[in-house]
Amino acid sequence: MAKVYYVGDWAVLTGPVFAETPFYHGPKGLDIFNYGKWLKAALESTGEHTVASVPTWDFYNKLGPGDYEAILAEHDVLIFSDVDAKLFQLAPGFFDRSQFGKKILTFPDRIRLTVEAVRNGKGVMFLGGWYSFTGELGKGGWGRTRLREILPVGCLDFEDLVESTEGFSAQVADDAAWLTADALASMPPVLGYNKTVPIDASRVVATWSETGDPMLAVREVGHGRVLAYTSDPAPHWGCNFVFWPGYNAFWLRCLSWVLGNGL
Repeated sequence: MAKVYYVGDWAVLTGPVFAETPFYHGPKGLDIFNYGKWLKAALESTGEHTVASVPTWDFYNKLGPGDYEAILAEHDVLIFSDVDAKLFQLAPGFFDRSQFGKKILTFPDRIRLTVEAVRNGKGVMFLGGWYSFTGELGKGGWGRTRLREILPVGCLDFEDLVESTEGFSAQVADDAAWLTADALASMPPVLGYNKTVPIDASRVVATWSETGDPMLAVREVGHGRVLAYTSDPAPHWGCNFVFWPGYNAFWLRCLSWVLGNGL
């Protein structure tokens, strides 16, 4: 049984916004969406694993000194999806002006802790989205941090979003024994992905058929295993993907590999 800590794929929608006079306008609604519910359900579908689904704002706001270390100790696998680098690099305490000049403000480096945890045997899955890898306008920023030491793909130096209303299909590499070609044969098109580049330290398990760019790549770092899926496990890129009958089996195979099973 594995305990999984899954950060990202939540969103808050405000609106619609009404302007009833030239001077005042305001939103008339607020909804919170958990777009990670499909991946959580997939990984928990056999009853063997438990998944803590965490909004990015909780990952940022509710982790004080020592809290992330405890999470790393309690969980076997971490998943990051649409989690920009600033959520690791900054802490709310840096903006507490009442503390300025009273003490030296530093906080544990969550990127360093993640890298060290992988080297010591932790599994991590990095998943795509507008704020993953390099991301929209570079907002993801993973390649500008030490996360590049454990990522199974190389990040671009500029916006990496590749999108198409016709979608993209997947092709499995010939030597991917743990993810056979039939596993993705019926996969519906996804509407976009983050363009990345292969690196010598990793193995590309599947590519996007239309471009040859990495779709799924894996890497062993120290005693840990890291997997990168370059599209989103949730809508909008994955609005067809999440209803695919093979969705659960695909993610369970990925988790199994990260936990140390498979080639």
